[in-house]
Amino acid sequence: MTDFIRITRGDNPYQREVQGKANEPITVAALLDRSRALVGGRDLAYSLEEIVERLDRNAPRVAVIGGSPDHPAHVMDHETTARAAIHIWRRGGVPFAFSTPVLCDGTAQSNVGMCYSLQSRNAMTEMIVNQMEAQSYHGAFVIQGCDKQPMAAVAALALLDVTRRARGDAPVFATFAPAHVLKGGTIPDDLHDEIEEVAQIAEEAGHQAIADDLRDALCYVLQCSSNQAFQGVFIRAVAAGVITREWSKNLEKRLAVNTCDGKGGICAFNGTGNSSRHVVSAFGLVHPALELLTAPPDQDRVNAAVDALFGYCDNPDYSVSEMVKQNVENAIRIHATTGGSTNLMMHMVSAVIHAGVDFSIWDYERIRLANPIPDLFDYSLTQGRTIFELAEQCCSGQIRGMETVMYELIRNGVPMNVAAPTATGSTWRDRLSDTRNLSAEGVKNNPILLSRPRRQFSGVDALRSNFFDSAVVKISGMPDAQLDEFDAKLAVALYFENEDEANKMLLDDHFLDSVKSNEAVTREDLLRIYENNAKRQADAAITSLSREELFELLLRERVIKFAVVISGQGPEAYGMPEMFTPMQHVNANRYLKKLAMILTDGRYSGVSYGAAIGHITPEAKRGGGILYLQTGDIIQSNLRARNIIFVDREALRERGEIVSYIGGLTDERRELGVERLRRINRRLLDIAPTNRMRDVTDAAYGVAPNAVAECVSQTFAEFADRNMAMASD
Repeated sequence: MTDFIRITRGDNPYQREVQGKANEPITVAALLDRSRALVGGRDLAYSLEEIVERLDRNAPRVAVIGGSPDHPAHVMDHETTARAAIHIWRRGGVPFAFSTPVLCDGTAQSNVGMCYSLQSRNAMTEMIVNQMEAQSYHGAFVIQGCDKQPMAAVAALALLDVTRRARGDAPVFATFAPAHVLKGGTIPDDLHDEIEEVAQIAEEAGHQAIADDLRDALCYVLQCSSNQAFQGVFIRAVAAGVITREWSKNLEKRLAVNTCDGKGGICAFNGTGNSSRHVVSAFGLVHPALELLTAPPDQDRVNAAVDALFGYCDNPDYSVSEMVKQNVENAIRIHATTGGSTNLMMHMVSAVIHAGVDFSIWDYERIRLANPIPDLFDYSLTQGRTIFELAEQCCSGQIRGMETVMYELIRNGVPMNVAAPTATGSTWRDRLSDTRNLSAEGVKNNPILLSRPRRQFSGVDALRSNFFDSAVVKISGMPDAQLDEFDAKLAVALYFENEDEANKMLLDDHFLDSVKSNEAVTREDLLRIYENNAKRQADAAITSLSREELFELLLRERVIKFAVVISGQGPEAYGMPEMFTPMQHVNANRYLKKLAMILTDGRYSGVSYGAAIGHITPEAKRGGGILYLQTGDIIQSNLRARNIIFVDREALRERGEIVSYIGGLTDERRELGVERLRRINRRLLDIAPTNRMRDVTDAAYGVAPNAVAECVSQTFAEFADRNMAMASD
C-alpha cells in the first residue's frame, strides 16, 4: 500500500467513529471511477479497503469544490474535478467532490435574480463551511469560477481555518484553480454590415447619436456586456422609428448566439470574475500553473498544484487564514493597479473579516493610499487587450501573470510583502527569485501588463460626504479626460426610487426636456452651475438669458452635469443588485456619458466604468441621506479629493459659495422619507423571504453576516483561552 502523508494535528473522526468509514468509501470509489473513465488513468489502483485505511490513518481528505454547470465558468468543471481527484489519490490523499450553485450575474442582470446575487455569496460561504465540517474534510482544491463564488470560497475556508485552529483542530489548507478565460465572440461579417446599415438609416433620418452609438458598440469585443450596450441603442432606435421591434429582436438573437465559446470560461472583460482571479492569486492561493489559462487545465498543470498542496497541507504557516492575512496588502495593491472590479471592495473586506480580522473599507483605503499605486494595466475591450490576450501572453511564457504584476509594482516603488506564503508551498520572495520571463517587457506586441505606468494612480477610491458615510468610485475606470468632466463640478440631482425607473429615463432621448421643465432648478442655480463648471464669470449676454435659454446653453456646451440618484437598492432594501445596466446606458450614449454620473446604494459590476459612485452607506432603507435627496438638489463631485458635497442652495444662489449643507435634511424631509420607506418595504416583497439580506453589515464592512463581523474575534479568543486552559490541566 502507498506510504502517504498524514495530518498530524486535531481530531480524526474517521478513526474513532465507524459510520463515516462505512458511508464515504463508495463515494470516493465512484469519484475515481468517473474520473478514470473521463480523463484516463487506467492504471490507477484503489479499493474500498484502501480507502478505509487511508481514512483511518488520517490521510489528507481533500474536497474538490466546483460550481454549477448552468454557469459558463463551470461548464468544464467535470474534467478538472476528475484530474484533481486522480492526482489527490496518487499522492496518498482521499479525494471527495461537491459543488455549490453559482449565480451568473450576466444572466441575472436587470431582473429580480440580481437581488439574489450578493446574498448568494454569503449562502455559498455557509454551504462550503457546512459541507467541510459535516464531512470532516481537511482541505480543498477549489475550481474557481466567476461572480460571487471565488471570494465566497475564500471566506468560507478562511473562517473554517480560524474556527478549527481555535478549537485545537488541524488547520485548513487549500489551492484554487481558476476557470480558463473565455475568448470574446466575433460579430459575423453579415451581421456587422447589417448593424452598420441600421446606423446609416439612423443617420439619414437625423438620429446621429443613435448612429454614432451603434458604431461605438461595434468596436467592442462581443460579450454579454457589449450585448447590453447594443440592446440599449436598439431600444432607442425602435422608439425613434429607425427599425422595427422585430428587426431589433432578430439582431439581438444573432449577437447572442455568437457571444460565448462552447467550452465556457470566465468572460474576457476585467469584471468581477477576472478581478477575483487576480485577487485570489494575490492572496497567495493560486498555483501559477493554473493562474491564467486559455483552455481547461491539462493533467500536468493540475498535478503541479496538487503536488504543492501536499507539500504544505500539514503546515499551519500555509493555512488559508494565514495566506489571507499575510497577503492582504498584496491583494489590495494588485487589485488597485489592475483596475479591479468595484465589487471586490466588498468581497475582499468580507474575506478578511472571515479570516478573523477587524477590517473595513477604510482599512482598504489606508493601505491603498499608504503608497501611490500606479496604473500598470493597459486593458482595452476595443483594441484587443482583453484578459484572454493576457492569458495567451502568460501561456506562451512571455510573462508570468500576478508574479509579473508584483515584480513591476516593486520596481515602481510599491512595497509588497514578499515573505507571505503562497500555494506553491513557498513565499513570493522564493517565486520572484527566478527572474525568467518575469518582466512585463517580455511582451513586445500589444502588452497589457506594463513596466512603466500609464498614470501614477489607479484603483477604487472610498468617498465621504455630508449626506453619506461611505461610497466608492472606480477612478481606474475613468480616463483623465472623463475624470475632468466631473471633478469639482456641480451637478443637478435626478432622483429615482429604483433601477427600473432610471433605466426607462436613460433610454429616452427626450428625457432632458422633462428636466428642463422642472422648475426645482432655478435660473439662479443654472447661473452658479455655469460659473463653477465653465470656470468663468457669466457676462451680460449670459445673465440676460431666460431660464430655458440658459438651460439649453448649458446643455449645448455640456457645462451642466447630472447626478442620477438610484436609491432603495442597498442590501436590506433589495439585495444590493448591480447597477451595471443604467451605467451601461450612460456609457453607450456618447452625449450622455459626458453629462451624467450615477449615485446609488446599489453595487457596481467590474465591467462598469465612468462616473459610477456606488455602495453608499447608510443605505436608504437604514435611513441614509440618499433616501432624502430629490430632483433639483445640487451636488458637487470632488472625485480627486474623494468627497461628494450636498450643497447649501441658499449660499450658492445668494453668494456663489459652494459649502456643505448643514441643516437637518432628515427632519426637513421626514414625510418624504416615510413615504419612500413604505414603497421600499413593499418592493422588498419581490424577494423570497428566505433570501433577503437581514442581519448583515453595511457595504463598508463587506455586507458580511453580523454574526461573523461582531463575534469572530471574541469567539475565537475565547476558544483559544479554553484550549490553553485544557492543555494546562
